Amino acid sequence: MGKFVVIGERLSVTAPIINKAFTERDPEPILKRAKQQLDAGAVYLDVNIGPAQSDGADLMKWAVQLLQSEFDNVPLALDTSNKAAIEAGMSVYNRAKGKPIINSADAAGRIEYLDLAAANDAICIALCNGEGIAKDNDERMMYCQTLLERGLEQGMEAEDIWFDPLFLVVKGMQDKQMQILECIKMFSDMGLNSTGGLSNNSNGMPKHIRPIMDSALVAMAMMQGLTSAIVNPNDLRLMETIKSCDILKGNTLYADSYLEI
Repeated sequence: MGKFVVIGERLSVTAPIINKAFTERDPEPILKRAKQQLDAGAVYLDVNIGPAQSDGADLMKWAVQLLQSEFDNVPLALDTSNKAAIEAGMSVYNRAKGKPIINSADAAGRIEYLDLAAANDAICIALCNGEGIAKDNDERMMYCQTLLERGLEQGMEAEDIWFDPLFLVVKGMQDKQMQILECIKMFSDMGLNSTGGLSNNSNGMPKHIRPIMDSALVAMAMMQGLTSAIVNPNDLRLMETIKSCDILKGNTLYADSYLEI
């Protein structure tokens, strides 16, 4: 896959200012956050409109057109549990800079998101989960196999299915962290791409600790073969770590100015 793919997480309804902007169709806060993330090195922007049951299709169309017209067809991850909204977003999506990502399928009720990705030649994030969180790597890999087979049956290329081990909160699930890293290694050994909401691991930690923990985890995960992550690109320590790991892994050529590139 080459260089690590940073998916910017900051356009999400979980942020009150963005939720309000989506609801009111106010472009300014959305474009401001998008620019901050792209300037910091995001490759994709995750557009999380939440369930958006009443107006999801209209909202996703509006968001896709707004972002791609303003930022030279920036590639986007369409993030919602509303299937019609994903379809609407893809109907106006410009692929000049990369395929859309659908976020996300799982091995239970949302497995049909893989069918949607296949029908639209999109990338799909495949969460190695069933109805609940997988209890161990045997279960994660069972779900991985189910998702991989479904995608391939529908005509997808394996490289367009990005497997998500589900990063778990360290506070409360510290004993599971090495399992997640081992799972990433298993994906990598199978030649599969991987991603996930990496900053989930530091949820509930004091603000000053989160960048430290996220940076440590991304370095360990990249060592195991993680190829992408959904993160806050405006976390400078994290981005410096990712860029440095890309150098050490030979994904990018070293130059003294590598942090500015």
